Amino acid sequence: MVSLNVYSVLVVLFLTCGAVMATKENEGIIKENNCETKMGLPFVLEAFTSNFRTRGISNKCCGELVMLGKVCHSALVKRTLENPLFKDLNLATITTKSSQTWTNCLALIDSPSPST
Repeated sequence: MVSLNVYSVLVVLFLTCGAVMATKENEGIIKENNCETKMGLPFVLEAFTSNFRTRGISNKCCGELVMLGKVCHSALVKRTLENPLFKDLNLATITTKSSQTWTNCLALIDSPSPST
């Protein structure tokens, strides 16, 4: 019985250390790449609602998101998901939606604009 308790404590410690390391890794990526200063607040809010709600994203915001870069986009989404305020969100759904937003914006920015 004692070994089961020791094992449980070790598992909890391992998981906790992993979460702290992931948080520090995301913060390091965000800081090293100046992710928080690359997009204006209106675009951040629009990208956030696109990733975390059922709302689209404008072409202009897509341009800002692509200029932000995939590394920053992913790190900021991961950091948001680590926030206790968002603990009830479905991680798989948000990750998929975030990836779709990125892919859609990248395709939009990379596609030639129609001539008028």
